[in-house]
Amino acid sequence: MSFARLGLSAPILDAVKAQGYDTPTPIQLAAIPAIIEGRDMMAAAQTGTGKTAGFTLPLLERLVKGKPANHNQVRALVLTPTRELAAQVAESVELYGKNLPLSSFVVYGGVKINPQMMRLRRGADILVATPGRLLDLFNQGAIKFDHLEVLVLDEADRMLDMGFIHDIKKIIKVLPAKRQNLMFSATFSDDIRALAKGLIHDPVEVSVAPANTTAATVEQSVHPVDKSRKSALLTHLIKQHDWQQVLVFTRTKHGANRLVKHLEKEKINAAAIHGNKSQGARMKALAGFKNGEVRVLVATDIVARGLDIDQLPQVVNFDLPNIAEDYVHRIGRTGRAGASGHAISFVTVEDVAELSDIERLIQTLISREVVKGFEPNSPVPQTDLNVKIKKPKKPKKPNNGQSGRSEHSDAKKPRRSQPNKNTAGSDTNKPAKKRVWRNKPKKVTP
Repeated sequence: MSFARLGLSAPILDAVKAQGYDTPTPIQLAAIPAIIEGRDMMAAAQTGTGKTAGFTLPLLERLVKGKPANHNQVRALVLTPTRELAAQVAESVELYGKNLPLSSFVVYGGVKINPQMMRLRRGADILVATPGRLLDLFNQGAIKFDHLEVLVLDEADRMLDMGFIHDIKKIIKVLPAKRQNLMFSATFSDDIRALAKGLIHDPVEVSVAPANTTAATVEQSVHPVDKSRKSALLTHLIKQHDWQQVLVFTRTKHGANRLVKHLEKEKINAAAIHGNKSQGARMKALAGFKNGEVRVLVATDIVARGLDIDQLPQVVNFDLPNIAEDYVHRIGRTGRAGASGHAISFVTVEDVAELSDIERLIQTLISREVVKGFEPNSPVPQTDLNVKIKKPKKPKKPNNGQSGRSEHSDAKKPRRSQPNKNTAGSDTNKPAKKRVWRNKPKKVTP
């Protein structure tokens, strides 16, 4: 089926065609007609399946038939968990709506608020926002929702994971009761369903893939390696295979910075993107990576969702994520929209538990490929998907005034037994003599 049969108008179809898309994905087939009809929706789809276009295209189709937004007013609100995802969604709105007389804007934290307040005076048909900055703008009177028609929660599960539940509830309270609600999420967890209960009314529920599955177009492999040689292995792979664009995930911000310094010493253009970087630096690094100026983008999980790069060929997990679900979102940056991709994970002997969690989650044994010259001292064992490996628990903190000492190591040493004063001599094996008390003579009164 083509996009033309989904109820989209010619200006939108021309914009879609200009992006090189001819056939809608399963999530788009299910979502677009229902949203155009005005139905509420709960949609679950793995990353990289085109769900942004799945709500952007019908949203544009609905809004173009109404009146433009008034001053400080918003007709459609799209909430996202991160700045990167907000910018990505806003870019999609502009691309698909370029032939329409609709206005759109994006707001997020990390940048000055005054320019955003000035821009919102003109109103916006579609506003893409992160929850915190949106509340700041509302509290300062820069934005109103009297004419809001549609609310979209994108990556709803991620917003809950990041602790935005209270902000979301505050936002919902100031919105008009009569509106269309669209919720897009990677999974329908119990927390998501609890949030949807008070938000979504008689929804169309769409799920196009089992939870926590990876795209079939992504080739996955594990490279066992010693921890001290991971940086050298990454350099070797980049140079040997002549990778021109590779996204690398690290567990920490400092680890990302250290890796960028190492790559630059090896004459490989690299940039880091993480929470300690200013919004300007993050956007500059991302833009450089997209246009080819930056060969390697080293990132923490802040961009695991929402980063959309056409034909991204390589994703490397320099460090495995602490949470198994994040692996699915990381490697979902490649193999998008039917394109092929390759996801490589560096695994040390210390990462066995994390790797086992990932393989049991995706129900797949990832092939081990030892790179010649980088053989690890300790091999990475194969996972048994039917056996759950328990991670060692951290010792509990002492409570109730107890010192928390080990029963043996720091226990107080018993005192040396002292000879009993009532024992005969030094032979402690002999029974002690009973002490006989003599009655004192009574005092006689004269």
